Amino acid sequence: MKTSLGVVPRKNPPFGGQLSRFTAFAVAFSLVFLHSTTAFSFDLTERVKEFTLKNGMKVLFLERKGAPIFAAHMVFNVGSVDEAAGRTGAAHMLEHMLFKGTRRIGTLDWEKEKPLLEKVDLLGDQLDREIRNGADGKKIEDMKSELAKAQEEQRKFVVSESYSKIYSAEGGVGHNAGTSKDTTLYMISLPSNKLELWAKLEADRLENPVLREYYSEREVVLEELRRSYENNADGKLYERFLATSFIAHPYGNPIIGWERDISRLPLSDVNKFLKDWYVPNNAVIAIVGDLDFDELKSVITKYFGPIPARPLPDRLISEEPDQGGERRVNVEFDASPTMMMGFHKPVAPNDDDYVFSVIDSILSHGRTGRFDKNVVRQRKVALSVGTFTAPGDRYPNMFVVSGEPRPPHTTEDVEKAVWEELERLKKEPVSREELDKVINNMESDFIHGLASHYGMARLLSNYQIIRGDWREALREMDKIRAVSPEDIQRVAVKYFVKSNSTTATLVKKK
Repeated sequence: MKTSLGVVPRKNPPFGGQLSRFTAFAVAFSLVFLHSTTAFSFDLTERVKEFTLKNGMKVLFLERKGAPIFAAHMVFNVGSVDEAAGRTGAAHMLEHMLFKGTRRIGTLDWEKEKPLLEKVDLLGDQLDREIRNGADGKKIEDMKSELAKAQEEQRKFVVSESYSKIYSAEGGVGHNAGTSKDTTLYMISLPSNKLELWAKLEADRLENPVLREYYSEREVVLEELRRSYENNADGKLYERFLATSFIAHPYGNPIIGWERDISRLPLSDVNKFLKDWYVPNNAVIAIVGDLDFDELKSVITKYFGPIPARPLPDRLISEEPDQGGERRVNVEFDASPTMMMGFHKPVAPNDDDYVFSVIDSILSHGRTGRFDKNVVRQRKVALSVGTFTAPGDRYPNMFVVSGEPRPPHTTEDVEKAVWEELERLKKEPVSREELDKVINNMESDFIHGLASHYGMARLLSNYQIIRGDWREALREMDKIRAVSPEDIQRVAVKYFVKSNSTTATLVKKK
């Protein structure tokens, strides 16, 4: 459920999450702060309180009076990019497994369930090994039957959806989690008097997780993969686009993992991923809402403080080499033709990243964007053309353009029209009037995106995890305001070239 960290909520790739939903509160919030982002930045800098537990867990808090509720985001600085080769899907699989409970949650009787779970895990591991070693079909079927019987016995003690039931009964909404390339997030919104309940449940989930029902959940994830990628045109196109764009860096792998890796992913690997990365010194908690800071600090220290820190593994990530030439891939699918074109680019704190944020808004900020105005409505070449940044923010990523042709036009026509708009950025300086309008819209979107408790907690936690300081979100707006027409031309000339482009096209099967 990843969205870009950029100041403006950028257009999202397939299965990349959704933009913040505006509420009535957004109107009041924008009336207070929209007149001065500088004043807003100062106000936020003064109001956000933070502390770090002795085990290294960072906590950010913004008090907002009003409705007696709070939003809590707990983010771990680990995602699919940190998986070992041949073990893709571990980060997403672990996210699923951490909803299965602990020794206290999700079981009717842990002491009786424990030996049954150990038997299931042993049989499942043996079955995986036999499959990897190419055992004959009869042996595999017999082992699957034995595993199914053991699972049935263990399930008698399992309480499904325990967290959802507990939180819902206590007024919780939006209980969810999400894995991205860079991070893994767990979130919830609760009444203010349920802070201690949240801390107790989440600290227990971090310290005492039980990865029950692993082998059945693995099948659920495989079905999710087939539904979202194998049987989905947009998902399949995006998957192949990234795999073609990145040949060394793990950003080229799908977040959910490759099907063959998932089907053989050992439980021991998922457990190792848990022990390596799910530690307090690799996590940030952001809480926004109607709470007292002293009480919050006391409660969080009480429940999360005793969890010991552990050394983190080295992040050995292959660096993506220079592209050195145009790349293309055709993806056969029984669906309407679509094209996706991307360009490798740096990420912040490189100044060019902020220029790309402005270019993104110039090209596709609603009906005022050049793509919609010129390619969709005036020339009627495409049904839609949009841009987004993908697939992550921790390492150099891609600026992506996607478009769907309007019949009888083809993807080649859309691609040609896109290149014409990109060339225009190189040759014609953006007028000061257009640039000022774009930047004003970006400032407005930034303020609106923080109107909800959820949006603010997301901003605080993401920037703290990825950039190392939540204040970078405010400094980023200063960088945006400093972008000039000359910067836009320079960046367009440097990056929008054929030798830095990857184009994926969805074509109908012959």
